[in-house]
Amino acid sequence: MPNEPTPNVRTSDVAIIGAGVIGLAIAWRLAARGASVQVFDRGAAGGGASHAAAGMLAACAEAEPGEEALVALGRESQARWPAFAAELLEVSGVDVELRTEGTLVVALTADDQARLNHQLVFQQKLGLPLQWISAAETRRREPHLAGKLAGAVLSPEDTQVDNRKLARALRLAAETAGASVSEYRAVSTISSRAGRVDGLVLAEGAKVSADVVVLAAGAWSRRIAGLRPELLPPVRPIKGQMLALRMDPAAPLLTHVVWAPAAYLVPRRDGRLLVGATVEEKGYDTSLTAGGMLTLLEAAWRAVPAVEELPIDEMWVGHRPGSRDDAPILGAGPIDGLIYATGHYRNGILLTPITADAIARLVLDGVSEAAIRPFGIERFGSLPAAAE
Repeated sequence: MPNEPTPNVRTSDVAIIGAGVIGLAIAWRLAARGASVQVFDRGAAGGGASHAAAGMLAACAEAEPGEEALVALGRESQARWPAFAAELLEVSGVDVELRTEGTLVVALTADDQARLNHQLVFQQKLGLPLQWISAAETRRREPHLAGKLAGAVLSPEDTQVDNRKLARALRLAAETAGASVSEYRAVSTISSRAGRVDGLVLAEGAKVSADVVVLAAGAWSRRIAGLRPELLPPVRPIKGQMLALRMDPAAPLLTHVVWAPAAYLVPRRDGRLLVGATVEEKGYDTSLTAGGMLTLLEAAWRAVPAVEELPIDEMWVGHRPGSRDDAPILGAGPIDGLIYATGHYRNGILLTPITADAIARLVLDGVSEAAIRPFGIERFGSLPAAAE
C-alpha cells in the first residue's frame, strides 16, 4: 500500500545530497509523508552508479562468510521489491521490469564446480534458497550455454530490474509527491551550527536551509566539505567497465541472469544483453579500455559462444561507492540532523527499498530499524553509536 501522509513528521525540511536511486527513493518516501524535500545532484538525476548498474537483486548468490548481517539486510530488501515495484508503477506509470526467471551461477569446469559447491555449503547453512543443478538441467533452462558445462547453482529468488527505468520512476514518484529535484547543482558543504546541521551550501554559493541533511552522494560522499574527518564516510569510487550487446527480443540468447567465471550476463526485455563488470581501483577514471572490454567479452563468449555474432550496443564506465568493508553506511551521525545513506557498493539497486523505508522512518519517526543498525558509521572508529 502507498504510504499515506501522517501528522507525526518530526521535521519538515530535508535536504538530500545525491539524486541516484537511493537519494530519489528516500525523497519519495519522505515527501509522501508530508516532509518538505529538496534533492541536489552534481550531475543528472540517476546518472551515476544508478545508470551504470546492471539491476541485479542478488541477495543470495553473492553471500559470503562474514557478511551475515549484509545478507539479512539484502534478503529483507529483496522481499520488499515486489510491492515496491508495484507501488512505483502505480505512482509513476513506469514499469521497472521486475523479472522472476532467477539467476544461474554457471560452472564451466570441475574447478568451477568445486568452488561453487564449497560456497554453496555456507549459503545453504544460512537458509538461502540455492541448489546445485546438473549440466543437463542447466542447459534445459538456457540452451545457448557452452557445450562443456559442469552444472550451475540455481538461485530462483535472485532476480533483476531495469535500473535506468527505476531511476526514472523514482524521480517521477518523488516529484509527484512534492519533492524538488535539482540537477547539475553540486553541494560543496554541509553546514552545521552548535552541534547540529542547518543546511547546505551549493557550489554556486547559495545556502539551503534544512533541519536534516541526508548524505546519499555515493562515490562522491567524501568530497562534501563541512564535516570533521572522522565524520566523512569511508567511501571510495570503484571503477567498473560494462557493455551491452543487442539480441533479438523475440529470440533472446538468455532469459536468466547468468553469472559465469569473470563476468555476469543480464538479459533485458528490449533485447539488450548487459555484460559486466570489471572491478578496478582507479579512482574517478572514466576511460574505457581494450583490456577491460576484452576480459568481459572473452568471459561472455566462453559461457555463451553465440554472443560473438551480436552487435555491440553500448559501452560505459561507472563508479561503485565502496566502503571499507563493502557494506553500506546507514543511519544517524553524531551531529544532530545528519543522516548517512551511502556506500552501497554492488548492492545499491537491491537495497533501494529497505534503505528508503528505513531512512524515512529514522527521519520522521526517530526509529532505527533493526536491519540497518549494524551499518552505522561508528563501526569504523571511535565514534559513539547513534541513539536509537
